[in-house]
Amino acid sequence: MSEASEADSMDPLAHVRQRFHVPEGLVYLDGNSLGPLPHGVAERLQRVVREQWGDSLIRGWNDHAWVDLPVTVGDRVAGLIGAAPGTVVCGDTTSINVAKALAAGLQLRPDRRVVLSDSGNFPTDLYMAQGLLASLGADHELRVVAPEEVAGVMAGPDAADVAVMMLTHVDYRTGRMHDMAALTAAAHAAGAIAMWDLAHSAGAVPLDLAGLDVDLAVGCTYKYLNGGPGAPAFVHVNPRHADTVQPLLSGWFGHESPFAFDLDYRPVAGVQRMRVGTPPVLALSALDAALDVWEGVSMTDLRAKSVALCERFIAGVETRCAGHGLRLVSPRDADQRGSQVSFAHEQGYAIIQALISEGVIGDFRAPDVLRFGFTPLYLRHADVDHAVRTLGDILDERRWDTPAFMQKAAVT
Repeated sequence: MSEASEADSMDPLAHVRQRFHVPEGLVYLDGNSLGPLPHGVAERLQRVVREQWGDSLIRGWNDHAWVDLPVTVGDRVAGLIGAAPGTVVCGDTTSINVAKALAAGLQLRPDRRVVLSDSGNFPTDLYMAQGLLASLGADHELRVVAPEEVAGVMAGPDAADVAVMMLTHVDYRTGRMHDMAALTAAAHAAGAIAMWDLAHSAGAVPLDLAGLDVDLAVGCTYKYLNGGPGAPAFVHVNPRHADTVQPLLSGWFGHESPFAFDLDYRPVAGVQRMRVGTPPVLALSALDAALDVWEGVSMTDLRAKSVALCERFIAGVETRCAGHGLRLVSPRDADQRGSQVSFAHEQGYAIIQALISEGVIGDFRAPDVLRFGFTPLYLRHADVDHAVRTLGDILDERRWDTPAFMQKAAVT
């Protein structure tokens, strides 16, 4: 038995792979962009479409509790991010939830005018902040510093100006992971609101939002939570803020009595005031079914396997692919890294396309990053070894060096 096979035979999560549709012969290292299809999702959607929508029609809102899906699914997500029940709702997109959460944070600190973020944040978070702050007037500022400078700002004299510290926990490009505990504590010590984007954290690393007293958080569900393309995002509000924030988007499902059809908005108590419009029932049903794969999964086991897979990949690439110009851009220290590994290469896009053509799917992030996501629920140690061998062969034989692999698609 090979060393990889032996490691797989002792894997406490090995059985979870059977809960996914993983195409035969494919090594999928792109679960950090789109998780694979869990078994049960298609069947659930068929039932919702044929039996609930088809037979119940409008009665489905009550008979099948469609109206409660943002909350019931939100509670399931809460369990995976260390948040208390009743503090998470699902719906809208991550970008919209960034605007909603950021506006809530600013409203909680009306005497301050600065939003602090870092240059490793996902661009859409910065775009949403730019647009929101522009609407509030010239006295508001988005201050962007290098990731390693955030702690210093929050410990320095300028922290007194910061209303919201808005960070992405795991850097989408490199996998670099902020110290959430230390930075949340620093924000609170400075009187600021701590807001986290968990897009590359939820379902990938253990989280403890309640224990760390995180104020606000957002995240998507189509990556490590496997909710499907365009799956609804989530927003978390600390219960000590939930009854006081005034929503930026005051939609009817955030009203205390939506079917009274009052002409004046009165927010419902709690996190449900972050709801806006009609819930996307089909998408939420798919996500609800996808979350079944987490039954019995230990986040401790998940993190241990994630670290092992990433370490194996780094060591393998640096040995097998030495001399080909690949440069590790992810933190070498596992404690500072999420569940992904990134290497830089001037021909990164073409190399990724060559890998995809040979059944090893990673992805590319401009300008030169080959990015690989490691999802312990279905990846095996043997998959990592196969990916390393394939990458080495492609580099040795320059199989990436063709016009077809140089032509960039609309989605990279």
